[in-house]
Amino acid sequence: MIKEVVGDMKSRMEKAVEALRKDLGKVRTGRASTALIEGLIVDYYGTPTHLSQMATLSVPESRLITIQPWDASAMSSIEKAIQTSDLGINPSNDGKIIRLSIPQLTEERRREMVKLAKKYSEDAKISIRNCRRDANELLKELEKEKDISEDELKRSQDEVQKITDDYVKKIDSVIANKEKDIMEI
Repeated sequence: MIKEVVGDMKSRMEKAVEALRKDLGKVRTGRASTALIEGLIVDYYGTPTHLSQMATLSVPESRLITIQPWDASAMSSIEKAIQTSDLGINPSNDGKIIRLSIPQLTEERRREMVKLAKKYSEDAKISIRNCRRDANELLKELEKEKDISEDELKRSQDEVQKITDDYVKKIDSVIANKEKDIMEI
C-alpha cells in the first residue's frame, strides 16, 4: 500500500513538472519558438481551432516564425488571432506564408518574463507540496487503520519528503535554465 501511495505521488509530481515545462514554453525568450503560437486559438469558419491544427509552423531563423496555412482562406483569421493575442507581434503576410519577426527583448521586458517564469515555478512547487500533503495524509490514515506500523509511517514520510525535495530541485533546475535563456541577449 505504501508503494501505491508513493507511486501515485511521484506520477502527480511528474505531471506538475511537465505542466511547468509546457507553461515555460509559452514564455518568450529572445529566440523564436513555435511553442509561442502552437496553442493560439483561431476562429476557423466559426469553430475555435488550434493554430497547430491548421497550419505548418516553422522557425527558419532564430528570430523568425513562419506559418503556412493549409487553407489559404484562413490567412486573415490567423492574422487576426495573432494580433488580438498578447504576443505583441505584428504578422506580415505575402499571400502564402505569414511571417512573425520576433523583436529583441528589452532589459525591462526580460525581467518581466523572468518574474512570470518564477511565478510558474512557484505554482509548480505548490502543486508538489500539495502532492506531498495528500500522500502524508493517506499514510497517516493507513497507520490509523492499523494497516501499517508507526515505524513504517515514519520511514514512508521520510521517503515522501526526500522525493518532494528531489522534485523541487528539478523545478529549480528547469527555472534556472529558462531564466538563463530569457536573460541571454
